[in-house]
Parts: sequence; structure tokens; C-alpha cells
Amino acid sequence: MWDLLIIQPFTNVLLLIYSYLGQNFGIAIILFTLLIRLITHPLMVSQIKGSQKMMELQNHPRYKELQEKYKNDRQKLQEEQAKLIQELKINPFASCLPLLIQFPIIIGLYQSLYKAMPNTPHDLLNLTRILYSFVDINAILPINNQFLWMDLSQPERLYLPFLPFGIPVLAIVVALTTYIQGRLITPPPSNPNDQTAMMSGMMNLYMPFLMGYMGLTLASGLSLYFIVSNVIGILQYALLGKVNWRNILPARKISGETPVSPAKSVASSRKGGKKK
Repeated sequence: MWDLLIIQPFTNVLLLIYSYLGQNFGIAIILFTLLIRLITHPLMVSQIKGSQKMMELQNHPRYKELQEKYKNDRQKLQEEQAKLIQELKINPFASCLPLLIQFPIIIGLYQSLYKAMPNTPHDLLNLTRILYSFVDINAILPINNQFLWMDLSQPERLYLPFLPFGIPVLAIVVALTTYIQGRLITPPPSNPNDQTAMMSGMMNLYMPFLMGYMGLTLASGLSLYFIVSNVIGILQYALLGKVNWRNILPARKISGETPVSPAKSVASSRKGGKKK
């Protein structure tokens, strides 16, 4: 069932795009990533709505009352918060759903890359068995798995003449773009000590390491997918006006407001008190 619903469609779509692009597998992966992002766009919108509802929950008066009332009883606080979430009909996992759906896509693409780039006659025979009728095997062979300096079927390393080791450029970029995307799409929490805010912070911290490790050890074609997917995701959020630039550049004046120094704030409050 997994091969029928995931591996075969992914492999055939990749090879179909590849056949129309003059046998450039790197560009085929980029266009395939764009196609996946377009298909999963409604899920991304659902993720945004879920994040907004969770942020509104943190500002809800009853939510703040619970935090104050049960600040010394963490278990009771979690129970009452769960009741409030259920009462307000908020799905706390709505913002995580697109991420969970991406994992089968990642695994499917990883397996499809190896099937689409056969290295032995046995691999080639297995490939011919899963091709659809609209993919002409004679038109795409031999499959060119080279893109820039990379072999897309192998982990990527950039070897320079003056270095005795290879630099994992794609793995670094994967980790960096994953971190930037996570920071940009995470709404600023009203209470940094809140459980939801702490979970989001941990996710933004550990996910780049996980994705970077996958980029370091798995096929470079998968790393290329990660990078393009992250960049497209950032652009999608930016076009929807949901990017939180303050998370990356906290000192930048996003809203055009002029910051007020603490001394001026105290002085103005004293003046207001004298007027009263």
C-alpha cells in the first residue's frame, strides 16, 4: 500500500518532470518540491489558523486567570487549561499537523530518489516495474544524477583543494533555513514561561539539528528538497503576512514605533501623577 500510494506516484512524477527538463534531476526535484508545497498549501493555512488560535488562547482572560489561580499547582493548571481548550473548541495539534504530514513525504521522496536513479541492473528492473505508461523509460535513460558539484543519490560534500575534508554545505544550509523558518513562523508568545511557548521553543531548537543530521547522512537530493521547501515556506508565510520578523531581528523597528527609554517612561508617569 505504501509503494502504491506514495513511492510509485513520487517516482513517476519526478521522472516525468525530469524527462521534460532535458534530464536535469536537480531542477526536477526543485519543481517537484514546488508542486508539493502548492498541494499542501491548504494545510499550511490550517497551521496558521491553529497558531493564531493558540496565541489568542494565551491572551484569553480566563486562561490568564487559571495561570494566576493555579500557579503553584502545575497538574491542576494543565487539567483546567485542557478543559478551557476543549470548551473553546481549539485543536492544540492543528499547528503541528502539516509538520507530521511532511514526514511521510520526506520518507517517500527519499525512497523515490533511490528508485529513480538505479545503479544496478536489478534496480533498473525494479524501476521499470513501477513506471506508469506515460513515462518512457527509453527517453530518460541513462539517468543523470549530477547537479552542480553533487551526486544527488549520495550525501553531499564540497571538496576544496586546500582542505583535507569535505564541507557538508547542504546540511549546513538545511539546518540554517529550518531554524529561520521556525523562528519566522512562530507567533510571539504572550507568556514565555507558558507550556505551549516552551514546547515551540524546544521544537525550534531541536528541529534544525534533526534536519541538519538528515541532510548530513542521507542523499543530497533530499537535502535539496529540504532547502527549497524551507525557502518556499518562508515566502508563502511572507505573502500571507504571517512572518514574524521580530523573532529574527528583535532590535529592528518593524512597526515604525519609536522606543521609549525607561527614564522617559518613569518621568512621564510622574508628570501624569502630578497632574492628577
